[in-house]
Parts: sequence; C-alpha cells; structure tokens
Amino acid sequence: MKKAEKETLLIVSLYVDDLLVTGCRSELIEDFKKQMQDVFEITDLGLLTYFLGMEVNQNEHGIFISQQAFALKVLSKFSMSKCKSASTPVALGEKLSSTSEHDRVDEKGYRSLVGCLLYLTTIMPDIMYAVSLLSRFMHCCNTSHFKAAKRVLRYVKGTLGYGVMLERAEELKLVGYSDSDWAGSVDDMKSTSGYFFTLGSGVFSWSSKKQQTVAQSTAEAEYITAATAVNQAIWLRKLLEDLNASQVEATKIM
Repeated sequence: MKKAEKETLLIVSLYVDDLLVTGCRSELIEDFKKQMQDVFEITDLGLLTYFLGMEVNQNEHGIFISQQAFALKVLSKFSMSKCKSASTPVALGEKLSSTSEHDRVDEKGYRSLVGCLLYLTTIMPDIMYAVSLLSRFMHCCNTSHFKAAKRVLRYVKGTLGYGVMLERAEELKLVGYSDSDWAGSVDDMKSTSGYFFTLGSGVFSWSSKKQQTVAQSTAEAEYITAATAVNQAIWLRKLLEDLNASQVEATKIM
C-alpha cells in the first residue's frame, strides 16, 4: 500500500505471479507499471476482467464478480452439464454422518469434487455451509455424501449467473451478521458457526465452520459464533484502517 494522510494512493494485491493494481490516480498506476516493467518481464492485461477463475464485470452500476466459466468446467468434469437444477444446496432436514451404513465411494473422486466446490465458495457464499459440511467426510465418504455433493452441483447449475455485486455505497460502514445451529453434527454433537460482513453493499467476507467445542445450549452456541465473528470484525477494522477507511463507530454484529 502507498498512502497519504487522508487517501490511499496505490494498492497492489499479489497472488504468486499475478498482480492486481488499483488506486485513486491513474498516473500513479501507470508509473508503478512502468517501474515493474523496468525490473521484471510482465504482461499488462489492462482493465480487470478475469482473475484466478473469477470473472469481473465493471460498469457504471458497480462491480459484478462471478465464477460462471469455472462452474461450467466443474459441471462438465463431473458429467453434470445436463442435470436438473435444485432450488437449495442442501435438502431440508438432511443429516450426514460418517458412521452411516451406505456403500463407500472412491475417495479420490469425492475429494476432487469437494475441492472444486470449495473453490466456488470464493464467490458463492450461498453454498458455503453445504461445502463446509461435505468437507468433513473426506476420509469416510459414502454414497449419501456423494449424492449430497451432487445436489450442490445441481444447485450451482441453476445459479450460474449468480455472483457478488459491489455497488458504490454512501458510507463504508462495516456490518456483520452471525448465526449458528445447535448440535448440528450427528457424529460429535458440535454446532456450526456462520457469519458474513458487508460494507454497505454486497457481501465480501463470509465463513461457515464447525465449532471446536460442544455447546451446552443454543445460547452458548450463539455466543461462540458471535465471538468468532467479532474476531473477524477486529481484523477487518484493522485492514480498513490501513486503507484509510477507519471505522469510527463500533461495528454491529447482527
């Protein structure tokens, strides 16, 4: 980051050998690219449209991020391109267990499928819970787990055009939302925590994970989730402070 007292001049995001560059002044961006080209052999791909499997559409309404091309590849890889779509990623009331008496399936294929779904959660918070649930059975997968994973693919088939829309907000105000189930895991009676955050526009940070301890009540499960969300909120507040978008007021966790 390069910043002055009240404005962020330049932000460079780096992932291995892929760079994203943005800032408040175009001449600073061009100067940075020139300095990079003097030292490294780089290719300037212009305005961001595609990055690490994510499609980015920028217009006057905002920035829309999706993974339609990658989702189509996943559907094709697992021969689900012509499947019927599902309205939800998880069947209502479905409970998955590692001790069920269903036939075992190929672990390699199951892990590959869950790995692809995990990558889709980069832009699809709506499948985060389902994929987090499926990832618990990597070493004991059976036909019921594989069927549940294919249901997520059917849901993806029906939501190919979905993504995250980031619009210009009047105020960059950090707001969080958290929730949990209680004793949702059949195997060890642990609960699942979930949270997400917005900045007055689309969702940009989310999580769904099984809690590390067994909650004695629904209230305790909610408190554990709230504490996890607060930890994330503190980290996000520090990050926003680095970007000259300090949160003066306390962050609400709904």
